[in-house]
Amino acid sequence: MDKRHAMRQADTRQRCLLFYSGGIVQLSSQHRGNTMSSKERRTVPVEAIEIYNKYIHGEISRRAFLNGAKKFAVAGLTASAIVEALMPNYAMGQQISRDDERIRASYETLPSPDGNGYVRGYLVRPFSADSRTETPAQLPGIIVVHENRGLNPHTEDVARRFALANFMAFAPDVLTSVGGYPGDDFKGGQLFSQIDNGKKFEDIVASALWLKNRPDCTGKIGITGFCYGGGVSNQMAVRLGADLAAAVPFYGGAAPAAEVAKIKAAILIQHGALDTRLVDAWPEYQAALIAANVTHEGHIYPNALHGFFNDATPERYSDAAATEAWTRTIDWFNKYVRG
Repeated sequence: MDKRHAMRQADTRQRCLLFYSGGIVQLSSQHRGNTMSSKERRTVPVEAIEIYNKYIHGEISRRAFLNGAKKFAVAGLTASAIVEALMPNYAMGQQISRDDERIRASYETLPSPDGNGYVRGYLVRPFSADSRTETPAQLPGIIVVHENRGLNPHTEDVARRFALANFMAFAPDVLTSVGGYPGDDFKGGQLFSQIDNGKKFEDIVASALWLKNRPDCTGKIGITGFCYGGGVSNQMAVRLGADLAAAVPFYGGAAPAAEVAKIKAAILIQHGALDTRLVDAWPEYQAALIAANVTHEGHIYPNALHGFFNDATPERYSDAAATEAWTRTIDWFNKYVRG
């Protein structure tokens, strides 16, 4: 196998292989131990979290979610307590304050003629890039795509994290045409389902090209996203071809195998091992990437659920997996977008 396709053979001491549903997936052995961070909580059964994931993906109704939670009520933990435990806590998940002096952030609205007409998003740059010279320093750009509930505080926080890693980041809100993220994930999910999928995608295409062509961008961009945003990251790699330098999809659906040959970006795939649907689909996607000679890596994090990176949802969050995945993300973008 071409070494560009090797999943870090040089550090096999830090990995193990798991035979999983007929496919071989690469695992990171750095995710180990039972010590939890202050942002992690393990009070509800995994099955309840799976019901929550179906609910936030629009696969079941709110009533079905609430009824399902009742089935997992145990002594000392009521159904309402389970529901409360699964809801996001954005204040707890915030790593970088909105008014942090190290960043410069603004909301920008840009045209999206092939989408919903226009799209609004959150633009963040390191303050130092705009304050040390007469003209703003050019930086590589990263598009950050939210989950299927709109541009919530967690996604904005991730954009700020990229700014502190010396990138400029833009996080578009595909709910712009219906008023934007409403401040509530449930309502955001309802609005999300009302918008044409093709137009939502075109809004993100417009965002990426707008960022790429800004005078304060180097002209090299990458994309990352979570769940819906992860799938979009794969699709954007197909759509943009050589206009996209790298993509880091977190627990997102694969690009169609027939279109993988269009990908010119370097792809870094990240899944949680307990996210079985996506893990099962990875070998086929990997085979297509190899056949198309696409530079890529794939990482499966043991004991990690769908949504493991979101530190605003403590029942799903895995500090070990998220920390390792973030390090890999920054390294990947430094190599392929900054380099």
